[in-house]
Amino acid sequence: MTVPEALHGLVLAGGKSRRMGSDKAALVSGGETQLARAVKLLSGYVDQVFVSTSAEQADDPVRREFTQIVDGYEDMGPIAGILSAMDAYPGHSWLVLACDLPHIDESTIGFLIDNASPDHPATAFRSVRDDLPEPLCAIYRPASRTIIEGFIADGIKCPRKMLIKSSTCLLAQPNPGALHNINTPDDLEGTGIQLAQ
Repeated sequence: MTVPEALHGLVLAGGKSRRMGSDKAALVSGGETQLARAVKLLSGYVDQVFVSTSAEQADDPVRREFTQIVDGYEDMGPIAGILSAMDAYPGHSWLVLACDLPHIDESTIGFLIDNASPDHPATAFRSVRDDLPEPLCAIYRPASRTIIEGFIADGIKCPRKMLIKSSTCLLAQPNPGALHNINTPDDLEGTGIQLAQ
């Protein structure tokens, strides 16, 4: 299985990182930022990778070196980046990846692409913690656009709730732990990731 549309990559890097107290996109490991690592990872699988960012962050040193799609929606969280990408390239499918997944690897991305459903509006992994969809390492097809808009009209802005309440193809993770994210300084312990200087 795989999606029939052209597939672009979208690295979500428009968050405010309040719990971390420091920009998560700028966290450094092995001499590169988490954002640069995510972009490089997706670049091996799709024709073009974009960084989703807010207008306020678009010109900062971490993000400005990448091709961006600036959020066109306010106060909507990650779904703002996904919708903005769909606005820019409406006929494409999007492999969406959060920038705060330090354990994400090539085999997980390759498995997602190879097993993406051509018959569902979205394909995502099941969480190893609660079996619910992982919305920030997922493929959203063009058909998901009207579904997302319907949820927003009903006051739902959480992409996980959207995937739970719609027809989503759910996959078992090939590498449990690959989608564990980082939210606080305590989460950095043992990862080798450092706060940006």
